Amino acid sequence: MKKSQRIKTIVDIKATQEKNALEVLGAVQKKLLTMQAQVDGLRSYRKEYQDRFDQLGIKGVNVAQLLEFRSFIEKLDKAIIGQEQVLSSIEAELMAKRRIWEELHHKTQSLQKVCDSALVVEMKQEAKREQLEQDERASRIGRNNSNGTGNA
Repeated sequence: MKKSQRIKTIVDIKATQEKNALEVLGAVQKKLLTMQAQVDGLRSYRKEYQDRFDQLGIKGVNVAQLLEFRSFIEKLDKAIIGQEQVLSSIEAELMAKRRIWEELHHKTQSLQKVCDSALVVEMKQEAKREQLEQDERASRIGRNNSNGTGNA
């Protein structure tokens, strides 16, 4: 097996690993977008609820309703903080998966360059070998013709 073929096998393996890493990266990116949308939804809901709470404060409200609103807003705040922590961990995971993919991508590209170089060397060697064979045949034909044993 030629050197370029051996390297090509490794390139194919690395390309498959790179493709798999890219799929994982895409899945984590999708998870991040979903979580971001959830956090944004919670923030929006909290703002709406706060606005309703402010409107009730202007109109006047009994203490029980006031405490109920305040308690629910605190629960929303805790939920938002929890979701933001999850979001941060997903962002860290995304950066790690991106680094893995980038490393595999660079390695695949480097190996592909090595493979291409080996292929160029092999092609040059093959062309040189063919040229030597043609020169040898021409030399033999020339000797046979000069000895009078040529095919005519």
